Amino acid sequence: MTRYRPCWLAGCALAAILAAPAHAAGLGKPAAAPPDASLYPPWSRGANDPAPRQGLQFTVPAVDDMADFHGSLDHPALVIYVWGNYYFAMAPLVRAFEAEHPSLRGRVFYVTLPPGLLIKAMARGGTFTSGNLTFTVPPDVYAAGMKKVRAQIEAGRLVPPVVPYATNDLTIMVPAGNPAHITGLRALGKPGVRLVMPNPAWEGVARQIEMALTKAGGPELEHAVYVGKVADGQTLLTGIHHRQSPLYLMQGLADAGVTWKSEAIFQEQIGHPIGHIDIPAAQNATAVYAAAVVRGAAHPEAARAWIDFLGSPAALRIFERYGFKPLTGGRHTHQPSHDMPRMTQ
Repeated sequence: MTRYRPCWLAGCALAAILAAPAHAAGLGKPAAAPPDASLYPPWSRGANDPAPRQGLQFTVPAVDDMADFHGSLDHPALVIYVWGNYYFAMAPLVRAFEAEHPSLRGRVFYVTLPPGLLIKAMARGGTFTSGNLTFTVPPDVYAAGMKKVRAQIEAGRLVPPVVPYATNDLTIMVPAGNPAHITGLRALGKPGVRLVMPNPAWEGVARQIEMALTKAGGPELEHAVYVGKVADGQTLLTGIHHRQSPLYLMQGLADAGVTWKSEAIFQEQIGHPIGHIDIPAAQNATAVYAAAVVRGAAHPEAARAWIDFLGSPAALRIFERYGFKPLTGGRHTHQPSHDMPRMTQ
């Protein structure tokens, strides 16, 4: 029996809202109010598109949007596949990078999906299908947790070195005001507390969350959250990635969910009705973010320039806006990758 499965409840609830019949000549009840478009990605309203020339705008939140693909597919000079949990930091990072590399301005394309899904796309030659659209955009850089990056080097998809550059910690994301009165990780196991949690099938953060739950309440708490509550519907598992967590919370479909702290900070910064509960260091888990060049990358020089930029003071200042911490000293010190052997085109 499969232990984990995605849950599409939010999508079903939205479909029910959108399918509500219009009020007509006194027949039936008035239609429900249309959903608040501000709840639905892309929250940037197009501001995170690095393409210099944009065309007909037909984005309709919750109906017709592609929140995890950024830029123009016309002759990109750098393609980045990046762990989706810092999608909000990518736009300022790309702007700062382009300022340092003017020849690449408007020619950066990036995808912000969970690392497991990005690997699946790489195995398919960089081809994606979303709705009725299929396109191919092979990556030059793969960025994820350091273990994921190392594993892809061992699998032959990436070439060394692995370059780490920042860290992140977990938090409990809740609706503003914390109406369910969540006090910590142990509270997530209580009956009646509805959760939205990253899906271990493709979200690397789920492994850190499982470790944190075990630290806080033993294997019993981890089992309650990720097995028992999944089975009885009290835990919703993300169908795409943890961009869904705040969406489910704002829709009233869940009371809490564990995410990276940076994601909660971003939601608060943009004014969404979201808050967070800190997790003590003894129960927390830390991710180390890293990147490497893809074997056979079409743009290896640009890829190396991007990876070097990630460890620069300019990039780390952007990461710090959202609660990320820089790697300093020790074995994780950033090393420029200019000495990387030239890759086969």
